[in-house]
Amino acid sequence: MPESQAHKRGKGRAKQTEVPISRNRRLDAKTPHYAIEVERSGSRAGLRSALMRLRTQSNKRKILRVPQKDMDMATDEARQLGINARVTNMSKTKSRQT
Repeated sequence: MPESQAHKRGKGRAKQTEVPISRNRRLDAKTPHYAIEVERSGSRAGLRSALMRLRTQSNKRKILRVPQKDMDMATDEARQLGINARVTNMSKTKSRQT
C-alpha cells in the first residue's frame, strides 16, 4: 500500500527511507544521526511495533512521530518498554523525551 503524503512529510528529508532491518522489517527513515519511525495508526500495538523497530538502532537518536492526540499514549508505551526515544507530533512543533 502506498504511503500517504502525511506519512512522507513526517519522515522529513532523510537520506535513506524504508531502510531494511533484521527479521525482514523496515525502518521508515534514517540519517547519519537519527532513526525516524512514523506511526499514524493510533493503536497501542502499532506504537509498540514501531518502538521495537526503533530499538534495533543502537547508535542513533530515536524519533517516533505520531499525531498529536496520540503523544501521551506513545510516551507511555516507550517508558513501559524502556526505550529512550523522542516522541514528536507530525508537524515537529511539540516533543517529549522518554
